[in-house]
Amino acid sequence: MENDYSPPFESKLVRRLFDGQFAITAEITPPVSGLAEDVLTKAEPLKNLVDAVNVTDGPNANVHMSSIASSSILQANNIEPIAQFTCRDRNRIALLSDLLGASALGVHNLLILNGDDPTAGDQPEAKPVFDLQSHELINMAYKMTTQGIIPSKSVKVTEQGISANTKSLKTPTSFFIGAADTPTSEYSEKWVQSIKKKNRAGARFAQTQLCYDMNVIRSYAKLLIEEGVAEHMFFLIGNGPLLSNKAARWMRDNLWGVIIPDQILNRLEQAQDQKAEGIKICTEQIQEMSEIDGISGVHLMAPINTKSIPEVLAQTNIQNRQSST
Repeated sequence: MENDYSPPFESKLVRRLFDGQFAITAEITPPVSGLAEDVLTKAEPLKNLVDAVNVTDGPNANVHMSSIASSSILQANNIEPIAQFTCRDRNRIALLSDLLGASALGVHNLLILNGDDPTAGDQPEAKPVFDLQSHELINMAYKMTTQGIIPSKSVKVTEQGISANTKSLKTPTSFFIGAADTPTSEYSEKWVQSIKKKNRAGARFAQTQLCYDMNVIRSYAKLLIEEGVAEHMFFLIGNGPLLSNKAARWMRDNLWGVIIPDQILNRLEQAQDQKAEGIKICTEQIQEMSEIDGISGVHLMAPINTKSIPEVLAQTNIQNRQSST
């Protein structure tokens, strides 16, 4: 990995990836609650089992406890978080202020996204902001860390230094920044330019949408290597224990970008215990992915089946994780 930026802090996720070992992250949705213990109840089953826990930011444009607050609670309880930031709800003043707050709270891992359309959520009359696109916010967070500045359109960095109208930070932030991607088996100029733009902006890892097609994953990894992207970013493939054929079919039909081949649906349908079969499928695929060049890890998502993730990990045997945690 010829990664040209090492984060200015130590963490389990950073150490795992930069050591060339297979990383495992998982995801929780913050509760619709004002109680810290409710966040911990969701995340505790994952403690010491994964390298970091993603905390979603208003998933599906629904109201939940804030990602920053939830991430801070996890951090204080020795569960390493990845705070998601969406561009949907806040202008750049609010987003940059929240980035400063996240860093001050010791939240260093970020996943920066555009965010879902609010008309699909539980506050359909909410006004979308989208003052920034995800690659723009990625670049701002990156410069806050590497250059110690708050960027604006008027910022100019020359060989002589930073122009007078640049706002410097008293203390730079400390961020390890990620972006989202969707596995693809075919070359697309639009896809290549999109992921390269995020990388140039400062993204150093990517977590993908759910994909259960190993042929697509192998082709995707080959493309990442051929296009030179895997030299500069770490890619974690979205996966997770499927609860049943019915749940898997709904996900494929209703969630954008989810890839679940008929072979997997048929395997679930024919299983005597579909939940157990979903765990077995996930375990097998994690093992396969750990042996594919260009793939750095797996990102486990199971919003209605989170309790099965520990069982998946108990059955997973990845050699380079034996020194974990």
